[in-house]
Amino acid sequence: MCLRGVDRGGRGKHLSSHFQAQKTVTMAPILINCMGTEQEDYIKPQIHVKNPHLDLMEEDILYHFNLGTKTHNLPEMFGDVKFVCVGGSANRMRAFAKFMHQELGLPGDTDEITDICEGTDRYSMYKVGPVLSISHGMGVPSISIMLHELIKLLHHASCRDVNIFRIGTSGGIGLAPGTVVVTDKAVDSFFRPQFDQVVLGKVIVRSTELDADLADELLQYSREMPDLPTVIGNTMCTYDFYEGQGRLDGALCSFSTEEKLEYLRKAYDAGVRNIEMESTVFAAMCRVCNLKAAVVCVTLLNRFDGDQISTPHEVLVEYQQRPQCLVAQFIKKTLGLI
Repeated sequence: MCLRGVDRGGRGKHLSSHFQAQKTVTMAPILINCMGTEQEDYIKPQIHVKNPHLDLMEEDILYHFNLGTKTHNLPEMFGDVKFVCVGGSANRMRAFAKFMHQELGLPGDTDEITDICEGTDRYSMYKVGPVLSISHGMGVPSISIMLHELIKLLHHASCRDVNIFRIGTSGGIGLAPGTVVVTDKAVDSFFRPQFDQVVLGKVIVRSTELDADLADELLQYSREMPDLPTVIGNTMCTYDFYEGQGRLDGALCSFSTEEKLEYLRKAYDAGVRNIEMESTVFAAMCRVCNLKAAVVCVTLLNRFDGDQISTPHEVLVEYQQRPQCLVAQFIKKTLGLI
């Protein structure tokens, strides 16, 4: 399943060195297009926030992490973070942290890995060496709250050159179940590479393009790994699991099977290869805040063939590990471990 051929020689040396516009929004009267200028206007080298008000605050409380700039020494706790991996499930991100602990050959028992955010029930966070593993819940609102506090955390900790990955599951379009999709562009339900954020009654449009070099590198590494079918394609982000994704099996459904299939065909023709519920805001916020980001999700079914997931549990567990294996391969190669 996962490559574990790690060159053990010189491991300590490596670790010590590296671990240091088709529809108009009627509720908002003003449309501000920031896709072309927002990043250039506000990003400064090695700064991960775009909020001048933070400099005026005596203390910044990261409420949903149960962390703060006065109560915790954030540079000491997180200053060596180089890789951040986020996913929906708290249990899955804990398992990923244990997996990375083994892959990096770190000392100690994986059962001793603790939830840094155990004082709150909103998110879970685990740190293993230079890798931070965090849950983000389900949907755009949940991941966006987490990202605001995560980006501020990286800023307060003076982190540099961070790569961030969303790893998770998705519904495939025209792909066999178990295929890993590395996202080219995150698109909305109209297949547009943008995220619309309503701020003070105005709509701010942000680009959802992800780092092309990072995506290409992940695709290259996937070809070195057995039994890891991987493609690059657009990922459609919706605000709903049922109607918003054209499912026929929800409590509400106002369309026919033919209409559903026609929409999925249009999505496929627009380059969409999978559907999930977090990628647009993830891509948009990381782009604005100068974070190299990638979305790596495995498909659990082909939506052309149906809406419900009937694959045996043990097969699904193996599928869910595929994005983790690919990102682990990237991390180990970056650290010079293989």
